[in-house]
Amino acid sequence: MDIGIGEKLKQLRLRNNLTQEELASRCELSKGFISQVERGLTSPSIATLVDILECLGSSLNEFFTDPVNVQMVYRQEDIYTAQDEELGYKINWIVPNAQKNTMEPIIVRLRTKGRTEEHKPYPGEVFGYVTAGTVTLHVGGKHWRVKKGDCFYFVASESYYLENTATQDAVVLWVTSPPNF
Repeated sequence: MDIGIGEKLKQLRLRNNLTQEELASRCELSKGFISQVERGLTSPSIATLVDILECLGSSLNEFFTDPVNVQMVYRQEDIYTAQDEELGYKINWIVPNAQKNTMEPIIVRLRTKGRTEEHKPYPGEVFGYVTAGTVTLHVGGKHWRVKKGDCFYFVASESYYLENTATQDAVVLWVTSPPNF
């Protein structure tokens, strides 16, 4: 069900933490007029609506553009999987098309003696949480053992990759920002 202009203006006003009186003052209108518009008892002229929206940090275009329904919950069937048998890893992209977002989460499963591809430096950040097994994190010329329950976080200013030198598979929740997988 579509909401009316008045209700939409009220929601925008509340998101801006303004009272009707504060909005009216900024727009050089009366509090009573703002109240009537919000209750759908009167409609503002286009010029007045533009003024109100400007005071609320919006525009006609933004105000009348319906927000796109964005998926917030992703299910097992949404996962895209790829693997590299030679290197011994499997990647699950748990948020499809995340490359358009500011971060990209994946789950990496490394077989024993497996490793990821080496990622080149880029202007971003990397986070990982080991959910099973143990991995070796290689960043530049240094390396660290990261066990189940441990995490890592670094700026991707040097080449990096993960390796599994343990005797069991390892699983890592891995997030890059911006997306880099």
